[in-house]
Amino acid sequence: MRYFLTLGAVGVLTGAALIAAQPDPRPKQDANGNPIRYAATGHASNYDEAKVGAYTLPDPLVLRSGERVRDAATWTQRRRPELIALYESEIYGRVPATAPAVTWETVSTTPGEFDGLAVRTHLVGRFGPAADGPRVNVVLYVPAKAKGPVPLLLHLLFAQPPGVKPPAEPAKGLRPFAEVGPIADMLARGYAYATFRYTEIEGDRADTNLAGVRGVALAKGQEKPAPGEWGTIAAWAWGTSRVLDRLAKEPALDAQRIGLIGHSRLGKTVLWAGARDERVGVIFSSCSGEMGAALARRDFGETIDDMAANFPWQFTGAFQKYAGHWNDLPVDSHLLIALAAPRAVFVTGGTKDLWADPKGEFLAQVAAGPVYRLLGRKDLGTTDGPPLDRPLIDGSLGFHYHTGGHTITPEDWTAFLDFAGKTLRPEQP
Repeated sequence: MRYFLTLGAVGVLTGAALIAAQPDPRPKQDANGNPIRYAATGHASNYDEAKVGAYTLPDPLVLRSGERVRDAATWTQRRRPELIALYESEIYGRVPATAPAVTWETVSTTPGEFDGLAVRTHLVGRFGPAADGPRVNVVLYVPAKAKGPVPLLLHLLFAQPPGVKPPAEPAKGLRPFAEVGPIADMLARGYAYATFRYTEIEGDRADTNLAGVRGVALAKGQEKPAPGEWGTIAAWAWGTSRVLDRLAKEPALDAQRIGLIGHSRLGKTVLWAGARDERVGVIFSSCSGEMGAALARRDFGETIDDMAANFPWQFTGAFQKYAGHWNDLPVDSHLLIALAAPRAVFVTGGTKDLWADPKGEFLAQVAAGPVYRLLGRKDLGTTDGPPLDRPLIDGSLGFHYHTGGHTITPEDWTAFLDFAGKTLRPEQP
């Protein structure tokens, strides 16, 4: 059977339209199954170390004026604030003064969870004055036999917390993810463990990224955040701190001993949240990749071009100008990691997750080391690597390169809990 197009019925197909209608013949994966993306800048994903290219990282211990940072006071009082300001203006955006207030209610408290190991508390926070406004469900588990305030591990999730009913219509594009930590092990080690779903703070799609707190913060007649204001990573980080505000009021928790946990884009979020919120003593950034723990200037796996094109809502508007101009970026991931110093940061990557550039994550921690040493802390302890399946957890910087993909493995959890224990020092019940 033949089909004919009549010009009168459908009009003339231009050359551009004909080209657009054709399937893209370029490969979507390399020979090893790694994804290949083609950016509008003309860049295609690279996985060949020989093609990474040369780059120069901003010196963490040199002020923008060119003056050398030689002591802890200069880092704390001058270099760190100017880096925070650069991340706000160029990457994540600043939190507006109109960010909503949060009111909290306790939905339930249930003893006897996990065969008597824990007391479970379900909290709900409402953003803004509207009764039908955005709400965040927080589930907290506290060791039942704790003798005093215990350290808290707060974990940002892609799915609803355990025992919280998911929305009637699952969020489009969000797949179920078995990411909840080893709760019984955490409780046995003396930690409290709390979780919430990040999209209850703010959405994460082109059509939902103003459905949460950023939408509530808009002034009358305002359709989007003002230039320089927060992208969604900044909103999720801000929401994380508001959750910590509430959890800090729980008598069973020690607000001076807090760890943050996030995977993938939530690994990016906890790095920024931990940089801003100095109550956080330990950060676990799992497989956070580009604009997370991996060096942005390194041409390997996902790039700035990919992030700017595919997730513009996660950043402030100024970030777009760095697509195709990576070396103009005034910061890089080693500086984001260094902003937590002298507090502890643990990073992971996987052998089957080259899109997230695990070697670039390792090199970023190496490059953050001078700040930790300046502040009297031990750094990663090596520049060779990353070693496979051998956690580096002796210093205030930790790294684990696991066999496997884009996930938190059981070995990652064990290494992180051992690493965190040196800082948070839980007393085992």
